[in-house]
Amino acid sequence: MKENQEVLFGLYDDETELLEAVKQAKAEHLDIMDVYTPFPVHGLDPILGLEESRLHIAGFIFGALGTLTAFLFMTWVFTRDWPVIFGGKPYWSVPAFIPITFELTVLFAAIGMVVTFYTICGLGPGVTNPVLDERISDDKFCLAFQTNGASNDSINSLKGFLQRTGASEVHQKVI
Repeated sequence: MKENQEVLFGLYDDETELLEAVKQAKAEHLDIMDVYTPFPVHGLDPILGLEESRLHIAGFIFGALGTLTAFLFMTWVFTRDWPVIFGGKPYWSVPAFIPITFELTVLFAAIGMVVTFYTICGLGPGVTNPVLDERISDDKFCLAFQTNGASNDSINSLKGFLQRTGASEVHQKVI
């Protein structure tokens, strides 16, 4: 979010009320700034017109990088750097590589996706993001509208919309 934004938001107690409010806002062609929920709400993305995340593609790429790293490193260690035959096992024993290859695949994919997600979302150490209401991350659902430069009539119209669609609380805040 940009600094010094005037935001009008309504807090909802239930995700079904929120979904209906978002549908109605889209039907009335209202410009929704954002919707905040404490957990993923199924069916919200298509209503808001959001496209599918491409994070799974990054996960695949990081996993493939982990697989290659593990496999190539073990190949180098057991054939070039430390070629020891023990128990009759050949230098290049691919079945013995599978457990470590799997573990590094999962590790690289997990760490890579977390770092990618944090980078895209602007999260990380030292970053402070404005919070509209502390309860949004706990048990409330929020529908927010940006009201910078809006007239009192349009703000009152938005307040009426939020109350009409079942918002338990309506607040205005500068963040």
